[in-house]
Amino acid sequence: MSALTSTLNQALEMLQAPPVAFHFSVNVGALPLPFDSSFQEVSGLTQSMETEELREGGENRFSHQLPLGTKQGRLSLKRGVATVTSPLMLWCKETLEGGLTRPILTMPVLVRLKGADGLPLRAWLLDNAYPVSWEIEAFSSTKNELAIEQIELAYTTSMRLL
Repeated sequence: MSALTSTLNQALEMLQAPPVAFHFSVNVGALPLPFDSSFQEVSGLTQSMETEELREGGENRFSHQLPLGTKQGRLSLKRGVATVTSPLMLWCKETLEGGLTRPILTMPVLVRLKGADGLPLRAWLLDNAYPVSWEIEAFSSTKNELAIEQIELAYTTSMRLL
């Protein structure tokens, strides 16, 4: 009976529509008081294996790709320009304008891709994140758009939770 149930569950999962990319949430900071979780766009959830090429001695037709370690990307967050009192902006300001005179405060970041019911379908936890870049997109008198800021966060590890 459990094998049949497992097979039916797998068949139901295959029939589900793929998740949409516009229903997501981002929480910066430790729970239960995360801050600034409304963003227009999130990108940079990447991992890659760095390798070193090693040529085969005496056999020029071959080269080996030896693993060196895993490299994390930078998480990019875009949103409308925040208020001066935004906790995320205060953290960015302290980190980027502090001149490295104080230790950098790192925080966890949780990114969740949600289903139509609002429940998380996928989730990634980024450890020891800190701001490395803050940018305001170009102002233009010919466009009727929001002023957008982009924040990039470096992080040490990422783990897919769901």
